[in-house]
Amino acid sequence: MADNRIYNFSAGPSMLPVPVLERCASEMLNYKGSGMSVMEMSHRSKVYDGIIKETEAALRRVLSIPDNYKVLFLQGGATTQFAAIPMNLMKTGKADYAITGNFANNAYKEAVKFGDIHVAFSSKEGNFDRVPTQGELDIRPDADYFYICANNTIYGTEYQYDPETPAGVPLVADMSSNILSKPVDVSKYGVIYAGAQKNMGPAGVTVVIVREDLLGNYPLEKYPVMLDWKTMADKDSMYNTPPTYGIYVLGLVLEWVEQMGGVKVMQERAAKRSSMLYDYLDSQNFYKAVAEKASRSHMNVTFRTGNDELDAKFAKESAAAGMSNLKGHRSVGGMRASIYNAMPIEGVEYLIDFMKKFAAENA
Repeated sequence: MADNRIYNFSAGPSMLPVPVLERCASEMLNYKGSGMSVMEMSHRSKVYDGIIKETEAALRRVLSIPDNYKVLFLQGGATTQFAAIPMNLMKTGKADYAITGNFANNAYKEAVKFGDIHVAFSSKEGNFDRVPTQGELDIRPDADYFYICANNTIYGTEYQYDPETPAGVPLVADMSSNILSKPVDVSKYGVIYAGAQKNMGPAGVTVVIVREDLLGNYPLEKYPVMLDWKTMADKDSMYNTPPTYGIYVLGLVLEWVEQMGGVKVMQERAAKRSSMLYDYLDSQNFYKAVAEKASRSHMNVTFRTGNDELDAKFAKESAAAGMSNLKGHRSVGGMRASIYNAMPIEGVEYLIDFMKKFAAENA
């Protein structure tokens, strides 16, 4: 990496494309002749109005978002949406959840406060080492929505398909950790939402993509206005001051994605990075991949040696070798390599070389 930068394998906030960081630096003091930084700019100004509108237009292009979907730029992280989803979507008081990891489980626990929440699938018994097949999903036909977490950063699992739901049951997906990594048929989803701090930009922005007919169907008078999607949509994400700088950086990331060739190219790069790592893991016996093969994530690769002391040694020595955040989450242990869009192929090659060396020295 140039300029003494390390390979950052953090699950989030995670590394950003170097051209985006360079652009941020070049425009920090004076954005396009405005005489000020975007950080200082009024969200009501004509200049900033151009930034947020260009960012939304770019997101619509990159993800091919249909015209009957609203795009919201919100605050509070994806976690705030755990409550906003039942608040905005529950009409009969029923919803179904697939629990495939920590964040899906947290969303489920929040939703239970609002109604009758049915577990349509859980992989808890296997320590969340897989996602369900379509045939394993038990979705009620009268549910107000069905919820999934599309990629599980902690356990390294990812849906490789779009779940089908009974007629009239919207599919809701948390795509915080795999959005922009592949093409998505948005029309198959009622709601897609994502925290920005993995593939989209810095922490602080949450994107919600919601089908228009799902807005305003539930009386939200007793709930905080900040969680009302219709209010935010009616005000073009400007009901209050939005996360202005984060939206600006998201716009730059989207510009980078387009320049690189779009989400199809991102998908090809993700497949190459992850297959390199999984192929190595499958070719030897020192490390063991955690997730089941059919559920393996292209974004977060989890593995372990089987020895806690060796795992700790790996984390320490990899950091000394110029790689950060390879220690696995405390609930899984072992190691985790988060290889989002901005991770260059060279970073994965460097990691594999280190893994081979570490295995040879510690076998």
